[in-house]
Formats: sequence, structure tokens, C-alpha cells
Amino acid sequence: MTLALAFVAVACVPALIAALFCADEIVDRVACGWSEWREARRERRTIARLDRAIEADALTRDIDLTEFDRDGRRSLQQVAADLRRLGRHRRAATGRSVVWHGAVIEAYDERLRAACRALDLTEHLGELTGVDREIERLRVEGELHAAGLTLPAARPEHRLRHR
Repeated sequence: MTLALAFVAVACVPALIAALFCADEIVDRVACGWSEWREARRERRTIARLDRAIEADALTRDIDLTEFDRDGRRSLQQVAADLRRLGRHRRAATGRSVVWHGAVIEAYDERLRAACRALDLTEHLGELTGVDREIERLRVEGELHAAGLTLPAARPEHRLRHR
């Protein structure tokens, strides 16, 4: 028995020496793993608290999710990209024909309607004309922005030039 313990001790000596030299590395890995676990746990708890605070379930309870699964439906990201592109064309219409500008505005309004349908927001763009339609367009853009769909506003330098 003593002889067996001596062999085990001789075999374990290199492992003990290696553990002593690498102790700081081992402690560092354990400490980093522990801190990453704590940080992930803290983030999950914060997200859960935020969900409870803003009642995230209540916000999405009335949304018909079957509308999102319909074939041929453009995704909200695609509609948002179209809105940004058409918004740039709409603001940069100098030197273009009136027909082209009207077509761009119609396409922009159609994408606004699609975004409102996707987010279940009310809009009256199809019912209005003239200045009333412009005001409704601004209101709808504000509603979409409040819902989280960021659309580029008119450039500040553009607004300052026309005051």
C-alpha cells in the first residue's frame, strides 16, 4: 500500500507543479466565467423588469399575428427601406417633372399605409387632399416614429434655408 501511494505521489508531483505555476491563469478563468455569468443574469433580470414595467404583453396583445404570415406580404424592414428611399426622392424633387413628383408622393403614401397596416395604426391618407393630406402625412410619420419605425426627417440645413 505504501509503495502504491509513493507511485501516485511521484506521478502527481508534475501535475501539482504545473497547477502552482498556472494557478493565476486558473483563478483568472474562474473569475471571468463567474463575472460573465453574473452579468448575463443581471441583464436577464433587467429585461424582465423592463418588460413588466412597460407591460410588453399588453402592447402586443391586440396585434393579429396571422397578418405577418401572409404570403406575398412585404416585411416591415422592406417597407421602411422603401419609405427612406422614397422620402429622399420626395425631398430632392428639384428639376423633376410634376408627374414624377406626384408619383413619388403616391408611392410614399402607399408605403406609409402599408406600414400603418403592419403596425395596426390608423391613417386617413387616402381620404384627404392638399394641405390636409400633408398634415396627415406628418402625423402618420410621427406615429410610425413613436412606434419605433425611424424615418429620416428633413435635413436641418434644408429647413434653415427655407425660413
